[in-house]
Amino acid sequence: MRFHTRKWVKPEDLNPNGTLFGGRLLQWIDEEVALYAIIQLEIPKTVTKFMSEIDFINSAKEGDIIEIGIDVVKFGRTSITLSCKVRNKLTRKDIITIDRIIMVSLDDEGKPKPHGKTEIEYVKDRLDKN
Repeated sequence: MRFHTRKWVKPEDLNPNGTLFGGRLLQWIDEEVALYAIIQLEIPKTVTKFMSEIDFINSAKEGDIIEIGIDVVKFGRTSITLSCKVRNKLTRKDIITIDRIIMVSLDDEGKPKPHGKTEIEYVKDRLDKN
């Protein structure tokens, strides 16, 4: 699992129990996987189609630093399937896991668009090709 992003848990991210609000965490995850998919597929109109079961394992509290990790599970014709794990950077405890998140590329009319990708590409490798 490659951890791409860190977030600092602030007071506005907390629920009434004083722990990280699950909705806020899902918002962060959705944004991160969207950015990852857009960069991988090189198609700016890429949307969340599906998230599998979401398993909250531990929570985070104010001041904690969390990391969001993303892995590619597979490439489809118009989609990319990702997995995600969020962990506490300081304690290394897992906070949440999502086994499958399917992102779909869209054309200008909002219909699924083939992306032609079959493997992970890194920006440095794209630059080396030019």
